[in-house]
Amino acid sequence: MVIVGIVAIDRNLAIGKGGTLPWHYSADMRFFKQTTIGNAVVMGRRTWITLNKPLKDRMNIVLSSQPATTNSIVTLPDVKSVLTLAGSLTRDLYVIGGAKVYQAFLPHIERWIVTKVPLSVEGADTFMPANFLEGFELSEVRQLDEELRVKFYERVSEARP
Repeated sequence: MVIVGIVAIDRNLAIGKGGTLPWHYSADMRFFKQTTIGNAVVMGRRTWITLNKPLKDRMNIVLSSQPATTNSIVTLPDVKSVLTLAGSLTRDLYVIGGAKVYQAFLPHIERWIVTKVPLSVEGADTFMPANFLEGFELSEVRQLDEELRVKFYERVSEARP
């Protein structure tokens, strides 16, 4: 089991605007689905609300102190609870947002998958922490389509908390 952060960012590290993803790229959506399918995904309550339904063929974990409103998700109150559950999984755990959840899992993420979106979103209000790739090194770059590139980063062993 590996804990992986997966995120799409603009040129200024923006990930959201007005509670939504401020872009739509089919290639990125396909890549996200192919990458996370069959695994577990953890998200914050706000991200869960924007999805409106569980991501199909994945264990959906919502980090929230409020109990689940559906049986198709697992609601856990804190990072420690998620890590305990993740320890019993035979699949990987993908941290999918939002900003507070990425920040909370930062010390535990072993790999980052970052889609670079060729935009600077005007009025963006949600950003990745500036240092989120500190202690990681680039291991691979893939071109998703003519506009999008995905970069894979691995934690440098000396930087492990």
